Amino acid sequence: MTHYSNLTTQMELDFEALAVESIELSLEAIDQAAELATQIPNEQRQWQTYLNALALFSFEQWLAERSPEMRVNKEECSLFQPAMANSIEAVFNLKVHGFKLCLIATGSLMDEEVTLPRAVIDLPEFVPHFYVLIDVREEQEMAVIRGFLPYNQLLEKRARVNVTADEDWTYQFPLTWFDGSLDRLLLNLRCLEPSAIPLPAVPDDRLTQLSRMRSQLEALLPQLQSPERQLWQVLSWEQGAVVLTNPELLNWLYQLQTQDEAQPDISLTPYLSDLLQLLTQKAVNVRRWLWNELDELAQEFSWQLLPSFAGANAMRSLTQEVRSPAEEFEGIVRELQHNNVEISTEARGAYRNLQLGETPLRLYALTWLLLSESVPEWTLLLIVGTPSQTSLPVGLKLRLSDQTGVLVEQELDTDENHPYFFTSVVGTQDEKFIATVSLGSGIEQTLPPFSFTLER
Repeated sequence: MTHYSNLTTQMELDFEALAVESIELSLEAIDQAAELATQIPNEQRQWQTYLNALALFSFEQWLAERSPEMRVNKEECSLFQPAMANSIEAVFNLKVHGFKLCLIATGSLMDEEVTLPRAVIDLPEFVPHFYVLIDVREEQEMAVIRGFLPYNQLLEKRARVNVTADEDWTYQFPLTWFDGSLDRLLLNLRCLEPSAIPLPAVPDDRLTQLSRMRSQLEALLPQLQSPERQLWQVLSWEQGAVVLTNPELLNWLYQLQTQDEAQPDISLTPYLSDLLQLLTQKAVNVRRWLWNELDELAQEFSWQLLPSFAGANAMRSLTQEVRSPAEEFEGIVRELQHNNVEISTEARGAYRNLQLGETPLRLYALTWLLLSESVPEWTLLLIVGTPSQTSLPVGLKLRLSDQTGVLVEQELDTDENHPYFFTSVVGTQDEKFIATVSLGSGIEQTLPPFSFTLER
């Protein structure tokens, strides 16, 4: 029988034998790691993030001491992207001398197996050239670089013994698969070309997969509101792969799990629908309106171009009995300008009719280019009105979102009669917006996204 004291002594001797590859953790590194961990809502994942951060800082120090000519590029490192670190428990998208590295941090190597997230093995977006195993001894304020495993060798070994992923989206690999010669790792980083270890190509059909799963994900993802629930407990691996490789969906999930439980952000659930449509649906290119053109999608959804309002004749009253959409639009725009709403003389607009339940509405959209010295931007001005004399119905709502969140969510005042209401947003030329007009009792209509691209 092996006594615990003898086992402890042996572990200490093993640890001392690896002292050449050990790094003393600085107080600064420990404090920074603790700060990064606080960004993760689940306590168990907080601890793993803490170990991951200590692993990264110790690896940086080790590389600086052993090979100062090589630097760690952390620009895209997962550890500094809370939404990513919240979902995949490893340090990946790390680069050294052109190679992609994935650090696997463990708090104890008493087991003969090492746990690796399935994502950094089976998803090409996250696959590295080398997996580096780091033993973090937090209580001793020390870490040891234990070994490395090239991606191509991992594939060969896995195929030979037919290792499959566990239910929780992890793999268990023998510790003996990792090469303990760190000199070999340094030699590979110095002398090999990254092409010597081929990495899998990123699939070009991720958005197609997302589009196919859109309704499923819209129903399932809100079930992950509790930080204690993990992706694998709710989604299939195929669904999880689509979510994990989509930064916008990971950001939405992170917001959902980090919101204040006492004041939950109810807009996150309808926003998920907006986001999924922004990611998967074709957009109406409103830039073509400036060229007096409608693209096929705009024609499909019955958008009608309006004439330029600049220099037009005196407006007709907004309360006259009969008015064309162009006359109504001209009157609305001039009233907005009278109320100090800035609208470019180069702006062009279009309209389409909507039917919400028994309520007929008319939606006007106006766009123009903003010229500035920095990044070119564009404006989208949306105006909701009625094609008749009637006022807008009480409770009418307008929501406008982009790929970062809900930008505008306004409801018509109940104590006034309004012939129209409006909102506007500004974005860069690669941004898209999506609008939803709604009444109570779940009556709503979401329009195809708006974009402003150079494509014709």
